Amino acid sequence: MPLPPTLLAAIPLAIWIYLLVARGQFWRVREEPLEPKPLENWPRVVAVVPARNEAATISRAIWSLAKQDYPGEFSIIVVDDHSEDGTAALAQQAANTSGVLRRVTIHSAAPLAPGWTGKLWALNAGIQISAIQLPEFFWFTDADIEHAPDTLRHLVSGAETESPDLASLMVLLQAKTFPERLLIPPFLYFFLMLYPPRWIADPKARAAGAAGGCMLLRRSALERIGGFATIRGEVIDDCALARAVKKNGGKIWMGVTRTSVSLRSYGTFAEIRDLIARTAFTQLHYSFLLLIAALAGLFVTFLLAWAAFFTLDDPGWLLASTAISIMTATFGATVRFYGLPWLWALTLPFAAIFYGYATFLSAVRYWLGRGGQWKGRAQAPR
Repeated sequence: MPLPPTLLAAIPLAIWIYLLVARGQFWRVREEPLEPKPLENWPRVVAVVPARNEAATISRAIWSLAKQDYPGEFSIIVVDDHSEDGTAALAQQAANTSGVLRRVTIHSAAPLAPGWTGKLWALNAGIQISAIQLPEFFWFTDADIEHAPDTLRHLVSGAETESPDLASLMVLLQAKTFPERLLIPPFLYFFLMLYPPRWIADPKARAAGAAGGCMLLRRSALERIGGFATIRGEVIDDCALARAVKKNGGKIWMGVTRTSVSLRSYGTFAEIRDLIARTAFTQLHYSFLLLIAALAGLFVTFLLAWAAFFTLDDPGWLLASTAISIMTATFGATVRFYGLPWLWALTLPFAAIFYGYATFLSAVRYWLGRGGQWKGRAQAPR
């Protein structure tokens, strides 16, 4: 028996009321940095940069690390993960010209061990190299990110005064091309919807997430979880790390920033499709039933209200228009964070369709043995 039209319109409205008032206010996208405060003793920090085929960005990434105005001991380890584009040579050249050559170590990773994903293998190599230094913090940062000079000082100061064991920043992704403007703001919006920062910071909440491009991890917390070996096969490694830290009694924090910027650009829809497809089916635990539920959820949440808006009379039309208003208003905060006009918030349903397509493609690639693809590797286990 089909549902009455008014009830169909009420379903997305109920979803959006819940998202507005009971999902940790994820939609309030604003910079909330860990406030810098002067410290008597600044702890030793080692930055570990995993790099695989990052010739286009590695030099700028290393230069931004070299320019950190951090008052304490600070060194940089770049782990070349079997690059084929001269990444290691460019990293060495950048280190030679950075003015802080003595702080920078370029290391070539050993062959990838069975059961490990590439990034975690490279990060683990950096940790092993730094063991003699006994740093109090590891700063894991990607090879395609340019940081402001005060980034590390802000992170460490906040970690020492507010005591998180894992602090991460969602760096600013580029939104210059048309595909980026259409799909990158929703990327942030959906991520925060899955991992509301307020829930992440709440020790009583189960939610645990992190932004892998910029993570500051206390060494004692890494030792407490048993090192990266405990999560060695995880494709979504940042959130797996956050879960492990929080499960073992650690405090975690995640924020957003405009001052650390991704250097990676996405000129085509296919490039963003592959970004989403790399981990979408992993997020669903490789479950066919969860895939169907996710696709149905995307339709009901982002498209059903629009269908009702154009086809129903009152009161269904009123319910649908209210749901659309809440959807557009909440996404508008993310749109404005990226400097786009408010009207751009109306594009969210189109983005939802694209994300549904990329999620389905992620499942197909997994079933074909090509899941979790990144830089020539299929990392999702069958």
